[in-house]
Amino acid sequence: MAEPRAIVPPEFPARLIEGYEAFVSGRLPDEQQRFRDLAEGGQSPEIMLIGCCDSRVAPEVIFDARPGEMFVTRNIANLVPPYTPDGAQRAVSAALEFAVQALRVKHIVVLGHAQCGGIRAYAEEIEPLSPGDFIGSWMKLLAPAAAEVGPRGSMPFGEYLTRLEKASVLRTIENLKTFPCVRILHEKGKLQLHGAYFGVATGALSIYDQAKKEWRAIAADAHAEIFAQPRF
Repeated sequence: MAEPRAIVPPEFPARLIEGYEAFVSGRLPDEQQRFRDLAEGGQSPEIMLIGCCDSRVAPEVIFDARPGEMFVTRNIANLVPPYTPDGAQRAVSAALEFAVQALRVKHIVVLGHAQCGGIRAYAEEIEPLSPGDFIGSWMKLLAPAAAEVGPRGSMPFGEYLTRLEKASVLRTIENLKTFPCVRILHEKGKLQLHGAYFGVATGALSIYDQAKKEWRAIAADAHAEIFAQPRF
């Protein structure tokens, strides 16, 4: 006889309860021992992933990650502010410090994506959504990258957005290097920084080749194809 279903507050999203029940009956039994090991031994991921909070771009789904494999932080347009040792409360900086100093991750991957709402808001200079204009203030971090991309001119708007989206990835990588803990480990070869770009509609993934300053498209058969694209 099945156990009676727990009474859930009616205002709690039913979709989450359904998802949890599927998890309990499916994935949890398969990975129960892994969860126990992580609970007892703590986490030790080798990869930190900095992504956008866009609901269509879930890093654990894209990279088919198991529990404990990636330390993930997400924000608008996958941006990271430059290092500012002024004592201000910065969630991204705190996550970065924990990943690098405590977890000792070996890789930081910055994941940008197509159809990024934050990038579009910056490009279109939309009106603030609130008096605080938190999005507008945050997206000012993109200004140096936008300057490198240059004015849109006669460029199709879609192409311009793609360039800005990829520029946001590269700008975040440069900002990461302003953090002493990142810069020192990176210069010693103990911490690698990577850029990636995900196509929401196509599922295509591109990796930035820092040596050749090109984006490499990773095909489904795991063979890389180099696209002759500009830096952004």
